Amino acid sequence: MNLYKHFNIAVAFFVFVTLFFMSYSANSNSHLKDFISSKDASNSLKLSDQQDIDYYEPDYLRYGNHIYKDNIRTVLLNKKGWDFSPAMIRFGSDEQLVLRFDDLEGDHKTYYYTIIHCDAKWRPSDLQPYEYIEGFYDDHINEFKRSFNTQVSYTNYQVKIPNENMRPKIPGNYLLKVYLDNDRENLVLTRKFMVYEQKVTISGQARQATLVALRDFKQEVSFTVNTHQYRVDNPYDDITVVVKQNARWDNVIHELQPRFVSDNIISYDYESEILFDGGNEFRYFDTKSLKHSTARIDEIVYQPQYRKVFLRQDNRRMGRRYVFEHDINGRFYIQNEYGYRQHAESDYAMVHFTLNMPVPLDNGNVYVGGEFTDWNYTRENRMDYNYQENAYELSLLLKQGYYNYMYMFFEDGANHADLTMIEGNHSETENEYTILVYHRRPGTFFDRLIGMKHLSTHVDEK
Repeated sequence: MNLYKHFNIAVAFFVFVTLFFMSYSANSNSHLKDFISSKDASNSLKLSDQQDIDYYEPDYLRYGNHIYKDNIRTVLLNKKGWDFSPAMIRFGSDEQLVLRFDDLEGDHKTYYYTIIHCDAKWRPSDLQPYEYIEGFYDDHINEFKRSFNTQVSYTNYQVKIPNENMRPKIPGNYLLKVYLDNDRENLVLTRKFMVYEQKVTISGQARQATLVALRDFKQEVSFTVNTHQYRVDNPYDDITVVVKQNARWDNVIHELQPRFVSDNIISYDYESEILFDGGNEFRYFDTKSLKHSTARIDEIVYQPQYRKVFLRQDNRRMGRRYVFEHDINGRFYIQNEYGYRQHAESDYAMVHFTLNMPVPLDNGNVYVGGEFTDWNYTRENRMDYNYQENAYELSLLLKQGYYNYMYMFFEDGANHADLTMIEGNHSETENEYTILVYHRRPGTFFDRLIGMKHLSTHVDEK
């Protein structure tokens, strides 16, 4: 009887323990699901936060500029020898693009890359790799340098494109895709670049809007395309034009039809179809030296992991008069005042942004934007409102250099950010515009980039 009694007690205890852990596990999973649901409800349903929308799909391939790994920083893709150039080279020339990026884990990894041909709207073309790649379809990145004399350790990688192993076979839009360990699904970063032919001549202007009601805050782009001896059978269907402001891709204007066509001249001279907000000149800060405060820096604090850089507090500029300042139109460049190998001897610092606002803005989020954030709107560059300080705040780990930036408001449900609500809006602002002309020949399945033109609002061209 005693044995039977002890057995029953043991069974009862086992059942109790099992039910307890099942209940605990269920509660834990419930809490986790609640957390994920709250995360999903508060973030991923907002169109203004692209990263949170793809929260559960970090390796989902975007056909745009994107970083997929938390350890990857400071991605640059420029023409060799020209740090401020757009990611664009001329087809058939000896020009090269240089891709650079840092891995903050500081070890050596085997990174691979390939290129994907895209149409004028940055969707994959209906082409096989052998139709647009000359050489290998993928290759590994074999140039790297470990950081030297820096507080934050990293490894800097670089590769030039085109090279002896891989080169684009046709002009057009391309997506550069970097992945880890020869696994194309293990994405690291993607970058847009363009290979163009100059088959047509583009003439145009970027100026204050023609319409009186808009001329104080809107800028107008008008241009003509001269096809010369280049054959275009149907300009209305076969030609696609894209107009972009500075380095932004989120507010490009496309789907434009010619206003009229006469002989070899295709005109896009409108009063209201190609309008952009003038915005304001970019804000800036300078971290080329981390030993003493420089332009726009209030304080530098040394810590064992990294230095903290506190920028001077910013204020809203909406409603203020326009003041011209030289800027680099949202770009950034890496430089260490005391180093020689800029990309391997420049250190990282935690940069603190503060935007004074008496109350938070409703129905949207505020972001720090510029080319160093890829003009994306992710959780990393989204600001949080501090009710005690009455200010928006954000900290970003950034490499030493010179940076342009702006504060962007992204209203819930909008297609792109509004820079004017915080920064102001002036038609006198100096901005750069790029006109891209694509042609899809009858019977083919891809868009050729047959011409491009850079314009500035401070330079008139007839």
